[in-house]
Amino acid sequence: MDWFKNWFDSFYYHKLYRHRNTEEAKKFIDNIIDYIQPSRESRILDLACGKGRHSIYLNSKGFDVVGVDLSQNSIDIANQSANERLHFHQMDMRQLSCDQPFNMVVNFFTSFGYFKHRSENMDVLHGVSRILNPKGILVIDFLNATKVIRDLVPEEIQNVDGIQFVINRFVENDTVVKTIEVTDQDKKLNFEERVSMFELKDFKEMLHEAGLNLLNHFGDYELNPFHPESSDRLILIAQKQG
Repeated sequence: MDWFKNWFDSFYYHKLYRHRNTEEAKKFIDNIIDYIQPSRESRILDLACGKGRHSIYLNSKGFDVVGVDLSQNSIDIANQSANERLHFHQMDMRQLSCDQPFNMVVNFFTSFGYFKHRSENMDVLHGVSRILNPKGILVIDFLNATKVIRDLVPEEIQNVDGIQFVINRFVENDTVVKTIEVTDQDKKLNFEERVSMFELKDFKEMLHEAGLNLLNHFGDYELNPFHPESSDRLILIAQKQG
């Protein structure tokens, strides 16, 4: 089984990442919307939406939003907030399909680069290009590979509500691998995460191959300039050709 099918659908994934900064995410979305200035009639796809926190906020700003994620558990939770202009569907990002095209696709919180083969990651970008309107916009919120590799913490232990997480990190074939050993009373489980360390030049090549032009890139959620040695994020704004 692919690591993400096992891990993202688990109770322990949500327990480990329980403290994600919702206010920071909202401010980032505000900055992106202010920068792109989409019309209020825009249809937005939240790709790898998780429990839907970004989708819900985008919808609260007046947009027609669809969130998709591989995890059925996450989609079930997100669907509790669904309305006539906010919908959620379980879907593999490599096999995107839609009834109507989108004006904008957003991919937040390092939800790209999960797949072993470059061709699978390209399947995601080709799918995005296929479902975007001409001149439609793609936003990817990715990590800064240079800084992540340089500052990698090899091991840490977290205790959350009586559950112990032993986390080990290492680089393997241009991929950061995180192994997570979970001890929950007398139960022991093992999970992992894998993210390809794509750099700006890699994204430029992949986006172009998928028929998407890189318009701009930033280094943090405040949309400050990107600096490979110091920026926390790599935020990419691309547009479909045509």
